[in-house]
Amino acid sequence: MLQLPQVAQVAQTIQLALAPVFLLTGIGAFLNVCTGRLARVIDRARKVEVLIMATRGMEHDRLVWEIRRLDRRITVVNSAIFLSVASACAVCMVVILLFLAELLNAHLGRPIALLFILAMMFLAAAFGTFIVEIRLAATTIRVRNEVLYHEVESEADASAGKR
Repeated sequence: MLQLPQVAQVAQTIQLALAPVFLLTGIGAFLNVCTGRLARVIDRARKVEVLIMATRGMEHDRLVWEIRRLDRRITVVNSAIFLSVASACAVCMVVILLFLAELLNAHLGRPIALLFILAMMFLAAAFGTFIVEIRLAATTIRVRNEVLYHEVESEADASAGKR
């Protein structure tokens, strides 16, 4: 017959499970950031698709380059989201095994530790993937020289006209 744990044992298990639950909160916040970035990249890709159909020449080529970069960013962000969710699932399994170990009086320390290590590996990979996405975004969002120099020339022309 299954012997039920005492309230003190359950309370101790809840205390043990508290750190992984806080970790789930952090993973959720990171997922929120990733999905926000994904939504912004998708919105930009939709705008660029429309512009590609309406342009020719060098501007068309630049937009094609940008849409390819946006497609790569979408893939990378999706990978970060996948790895984060995998990490969250592993953390959930850690919490479940903590309670099962207590309820069944089983020695599940090794599987719990291995699952937690796996969760951290998934999370580290998600953060690393996120860094890749940030670098891609940083190289995509460069102000073109012709725009920069056009502004400088316009300001110089305006200053010369006021004299």
